[in-house]
Amino acid sequence: MKRILLKLSGEALAGGKGTGFDEAVVTGVAKQVKELVDEGIQVGVVIGGGNFWRGRSSKNIDRVKADQIGMLATVMNCIYTSEIFRSQGLMTAVLTPMEIGGVTKLFSKDRAEKYLNHNMVVFFAGGTGHPYFSTDTATVLRAIEIEADTILLAKAVDGVYDSDPKDNPDAKKYDEVSIGEVIEKKLQVVDMTASILAMENKMPMLVFALNEKNSIINAAHGIVTGTRVTV
Repeated sequence: MKRILLKLSGEALAGGKGTGFDEAVVTGVAKQVKELVDEGIQVGVVIGGGNFWRGRSSKNIDRVKADQIGMLATVMNCIYTSEIFRSQGLMTAVLTPMEIGGVTKLFSKDRAEKYLNHNMVVFFAGGTGHPYFSTDTATVLRAIEIEADTILLAKAVDGVYDSDPKDNPDAKKYDEVSIGEVIEKKLQVVDMTASILAMENKMPMLVFALNEKNSIINAAHGIVTGTRVTV
């Protein structure tokens, strides 16, 4: 792989704390990404905001405003993670689809291409910039825009199952599944909008557990103990 888009969940950044950041976890991610960048692999990153905010859990806040808070949560996550990456010797940039003063730079494909080609890790924060679209959709959208080879989905769960393994101890794990089957069976890989976007643009995904040793490095090298989502 020459270029990947890494999706990290906000909960994964929090580690066992549940909220906020676990610096040891984020540093571990940074060290793996540095190894990939040193090999010549270009890396883009999208991070969810669930360690700070899940807007749909509140019924007292307008959905648009709730989603805007969620977008800002992803910006905080990307700024923090970007700085941890820099502490490990990586060059980084944080791009957002909306202006945030001098905090981030405005996203454009040309700007992202320029940074990636200069071996910088590019963080795509702020989702799509619009409400009603999740960071799943932003992940697939950015991967398509930068023409990534694949999306690496680093999750708390170690792959794609036919039902929630937390609720069903007999849940079956898929080693490989097509994006069409994901949509048909409504499997919890990414949300439906993101799934359809991935199918229409033939964007493959690799789903694996972040907490496994060298999970990101292995996935980038095609070694996946989780699930391959094919197109």
